[in-house]
Amino acid sequence: MDNKPFTDKVKITIKAGNGGDGMNSFKAYKGKPACGPDGGDGGDGGSVYLLADRNVADLLAFRFTSKFFAENGGRGGSNLCSGKRGEDVVIKVPCGTLVRDPESGKIVCDVFDDGEKIKLLSGGRGGKGNVRFTTARRHAPNFAQKGVITKPHELILEMKVIADVGLVGFPNVGKSSLLAKISAARPKIADYHFTTLSPNLGVVQYYESSFVAADIPGLIEGASAGAGLGHDFLRHIERTRMIVHVVDVSGIEGRDPLDDFEIINAELSAYSEKLAALPMLVAANKCDCYGAAENLERFRKKYGEKYRIFPISALRGDGTGELVRACGELLATLPPRERIPADEDFLLDDNGGLDFEIFRDETGAYVLVGGLIDMLCRNVVMNNPDSMAYFQRILKLRGVIKALSDMGCREGDTVVVGETEFEFIP
Repeated sequence: MDNKPFTDKVKITIKAGNGGDGMNSFKAYKGKPACGPDGGDGGDGGSVYLLADRNVADLLAFRFTSKFFAENGGRGGSNLCSGKRGEDVVIKVPCGTLVRDPESGKIVCDVFDDGEKIKLLSGGRGGKGNVRFTTARRHAPNFAQKGVITKPHELILEMKVIADVGLVGFPNVGKSSLLAKISAARPKIADYHFTTLSPNLGVVQYYESSFVAADIPGLIEGASAGAGLGHDFLRHIERTRMIVHVVDVSGIEGRDPLDDFEIINAELSAYSEKLAALPMLVAANKCDCYGAAENLERFRKKYGEKYRIFPISALRGDGTGELVRACGELLATLPPRERIPADEDFLLDDNGGLDFEIFRDETGAYVLVGGLIDMLCRNVVMNNPDSMAYFQRILKLRGVIKALSDMGCREGDTVVVGETEFEFIP
């Protein structure tokens, strides 16, 4: 028996590569020690991607490898040589993997179609070499730009099975047997509860077309509150377009099929109103067993007007053709599967952001913080006149000087940038 654990929810850490530093260098010939700048740019860091792969069944591999760091960019060289670009990291995940931020719970993306490749983080930009800072008045800049330093991010990967039809019902009612009969899937089948510990998918042929059916592990009373397999597998029904509710109409497990039906429907409703609203067909299984005819009559009398009921024997195949035909006809009238939209107000890829904030500390000084300020602290050499001129120009162009004035900063007031303090000159 294959006891490989099924994993459908994991936490990983990702990080794009840092940008390589630009080079500060000058050409040198014999007898001419400084003949102009020739420092090359640093290479960009590698990016992080997710790739949907239909051959990946679950997220088990992430139990052993949970950190994915792209390669850093190489440092720029002399003689205008650029640094090497860092290698990207491509993370393969099952189709239907939802990516969430662990703190806010917001959706980053939904990796939906096979072969779909989504960039999660862009590599840090490489710094510019000193040759990039030459101007008509600045012929020999003696500074270069450092590469962007990226930050690690934690993410939750949550697998949600992509299927057209979800087979639901109590444990041991015959869902796996039904899937094996109507498709080429070969799920594990045995006469004990919770044989299925992971969703099984099967492609069902319907004339010239086909649809995907998923055998969702057996639910029990209290599943919507986390009892039994609970939330671990209820999430896999959320993408389905319709439900086939499999009921053991024979009652050989010692349960009343009518009670079973009501309990599972109540759990679906408690977990999600969307699930409760999905179209549903009823597969009354084990009709070839003793006592099934009487229970089937009771079932039809109570639910026959609201649901289409199909008497079947999943083991022998009786009635499964009619059930498949009904599923195909119903699916033709339903909208296609849709990906779950990302939260537009959540930005994951913030590497190299040029924002800034200003606040006053306890001494009354104006303190500048943010991505723009971090970039300037990396790139500006405070004791270099050319570098300071670049610093002042960027502050003006990016609106920092105006923002300071709007906050009431006056000439001579103290402004703090990183570890440096200077007097404000508007």
